[in-house]
Amino acid sequence: MRTIETSSTFNLGHRAVNPFGYGAMQLAGPGVFGPPKDRDAALAVLREAVATGVNHIDTSDFYGPHVTNRLIREALAPYPDDLVIVTKVGARRGEDGSWNPAFSADELTRAVHDNLRNLGLDALDVVNLRCMFSVHGPAEGSIEAPLAVLAELQRQGLVRHIGLSNVTPTQIAEGRRICEIVCVQNYYNLAHRADDALIDELAGDGIAYVPFFPLGGFTPLQSSTLSDVAARVGATPMQVALAWLLRRAPNILLIPGTASVAHLRENRAAVELDLPPDAIIALDGIWTSTAAA
Repeated sequence: MRTIETSSTFNLGHRAVNPFGYGAMQLAGPGVFGPPKDRDAALAVLREAVATGVNHIDTSDFYGPHVTNRLIREALAPYPDDLVIVTKVGARRGEDGSWNPAFSADELTRAVHDNLRNLGLDALDVVNLRCMFSVHGPAEGSIEAPLAVLAELQRQGLVRHIGLSNVTPTQIAEGRRICEIVCVQNYYNLAHRADDALIDELAGDGIAYVPFFPLGGFTPLQSSTLSDVAARVGATPMQVALAWLLRRAPNILLIPGTASVAHLRENRAAVELDLPPDAIIALDGIWTSTAAA
């Protein structure tokens, strides 16, 4: 594995962004539904993120719904010139908080306009098409029709760049035949590495890879190896897991989420964490042991 210079930037659409970004999903209420428990704390996290060098924020208008985008606008508008806000379309929330596919032309168009209105923007920097063929992860199915809708909105000037989320390599290849794809957002972390080959392929093509659930999501990463490395380098296991990702490939852009300023600062410290070569080898072995289990 190559050692990546974590202070370097990578192109996301038309701008270079820092490798450590911020995911806004946790700013909404429980289950990513409804308003935050502490609105002032949510606003403070967003402002702290940007103040500490974050220039890539991941969000969606179906977080809440409408909650996180309105918080982002309240906290950060007028936006810094270098800030890239990436949003997602392709899903909608039921009244019970369920996550449902929203792939029709009308639904996608409405979602883009909702994001524009709630973020207070004339054009969206990057819009990811979130594929919902399965609730359990990427599943095959043609994305030609919904992606064509986004490509048309791009031609109208409402969307600057297009990405894909929760997709298979086949869908990525299909998408790239329809329009330029600037990023892929899939489930990936120290213990879930099915996209290893894909990440390297995308890096060669200059396409960003944005791992969601970089710390395991609803089932946080747990490993004796991870804990042992963390003790050796004087960090938390989650800081080590983030530091490993930052060194995995030059095109990886992190978006760990939190609703706490203290936790944000703890995550951010992973950028400065030095992982010796033998520690990286040990961490690489977590996937091997997990896959064999």
